Amino acid sequence: MTPGAVQFARYAYPPNALGYCGPHDHIALFEYGTAGVVDGGLRHLARDFEGAWPYLQLIARSSGKDPLDRNVVEAYWIGNSLLDAVDMATLGNSMDERFRTRAGTSWDAVSDAVTAGAKPSHGFHVFCVYPWVGLMRTGLTDQPLQVLDRCRIRWGKVTEIEGDDAIVDSQPLVLEDDRLVLGPSRPERVVWAHDGHGLARNLEPGDLVTMHWGWVCDRVGATEVRTLAAGTAQALALANRDLARPRSGVFA
Repeated sequence: MTPGAVQFARYAYPPNALGYCGPHDHIALFEYGTAGVVDGGLRHLARDFEGAWPYLQLIARSSGKDPLDRNVVEAYWIGNSLLDAVDMATLGNSMDERFRTRAGTSWDAVSDAVTAGAKPSHGFHVFCVYPWVGLMRTGLTDQPLQVLDRCRIRWGKVTEIEGDDAIVDSQPLVLEDDRLVLGPSRPERVVWAHDGHGLARNLEPGDLVTMHWGWVCDRVGATEVRTLAAGTAQALALANRDLARPRSGVFA
């Protein structure tokens, strides 16, 4: 069983390496994710993720666990029953404190997502808090769609291993009739390792995997895939509610 802190590193590394979130020491994060070592340094790195860490704290407080407990980390990135322990008022208060001022005229969309049953997962943050869905209303669809697809946690089946790359069959995010949906499965080339060292070890064709920003993060089972798919469907439903209504501004 992978420790929660290591699991966090595996999912957090890809956007961190691109400079999108978290501390600057992405090399250390990669080493923790590949070596599977847990110490105070890894916990310190995790706390510096200003986007993800408050969600982990929220889930942990509602379930009586540590923020880097494996089940808490899994709840945030993939989803599990711990998300149900966070009630609407608690999530709403957290969102109000963190995002009301920053969201400006887009705050109503975030608030409406919470009252519609949002869960404090990474998928919720990508589709309901980030500005990309709102930007699509301005006619800028290509870049927001690409970012949303790469930033969400995706899943698929490995069909080939080519050096440090893997070919994975997965469903892309597409815009169809002004709605965000998952399209037909197609091959996607992603990175699984650097010089043979991967976040998911000993990857083989046939493995089910999760992906984040062009990297394979972990090997998963069918249960985790179903949970992630269900959470993604819920987040997409909330995003499509937002797309279906007029909007006067975007998240700033």
